[in-house]
Amino acid sequence: MIARRSHLALAAALGALLLLLGCTEDEAPYVERPPEDLYNDALVQVRADEHLKAAVLFDEVERQHPYSAWATQAQLMSAYSYYQVNRYDDAVIALDRFIELHPGNKDIAYAYYLKALCFYEQIVDVGREQSNTQSALDTLSEVVSRFPDTDYARDARLKIDLTRDHLAGKEMEVGRFYLDRGHHLAAINRFRVVVEQYQTTTHVPEALHRLTEAYLALGVIDEAQAAAAVLGFNYPGSTWYEYSYELLAEVNLKPEEKEGSWLGGTP
Repeated sequence: MIARRSHLALAAALGALLLLLGCTEDEAPYVERPPEDLYNDALVQVRADEHLKAAVLFDEVERQHPYSAWATQAQLMSAYSYYQVNRYDDAVIALDRFIELHPGNKDIAYAYYLKALCFYEQIVDVGREQSNTQSALDTLSEVVSRFPDTDYARDARLKIDLTRDHLAGKEMEVGRFYLDRGHHLAAINRFRVVVEQYQTTTHVPEALHRLTEAYLALGVIDEAQAAAAVLGFNYPGSTWYEYSYELLAEVNLKPEEKEGSWLGGTP
């Protein structure tokens, strides 16, 4: 019995040793190389559109030579390479590290801008969750506030408009969902967000019409008339205003400003 146990223990030990040797053979041996060689090899991969291979080499520059001048630029180039292959989370990690360690670097504006793009490229249709859209808006706004006179800020401003329109579209979708199911107060809350927080977006005329519709359904006549009046004043030729006007006319009402309405201060 003792001999059998000894044989089993020996076999287990040999198996573990063989497994360890197999793993060792599969792993590439660590070879330290000059940072400029690694960096230049990575650039070759970038020019060949082999961005993932490039990212690995740029990361190796920082791993082997973390305090070299090459490592600083390698962090940024690693992020760029990950961005090119849609590895946005990896890119953001690299960019956050670059921003934290090198806030005064000459390329810091680009780092913030590239981080914003990582979120912007992940914006999905309004039927899905919009956390990346909000992150895109936040980071694009940071580019504008920190680097207002750069080309990055000029492009960021354009993207901010599109991002805000997207967020407003999400609010509209949820508001319509509630309205269709008769949850008028919940719908009103969503449409008010669009009117109050996203006034420059394309969704405001519809939001005002939906407010007219929801308030009328609740019997809150003053607010329904006020919403239609604001809609008519700001978008007189809009189809949405025509809808609101007809909706009120059906119950012998018309658009009318109302003192005390929350819409009183809405342009």
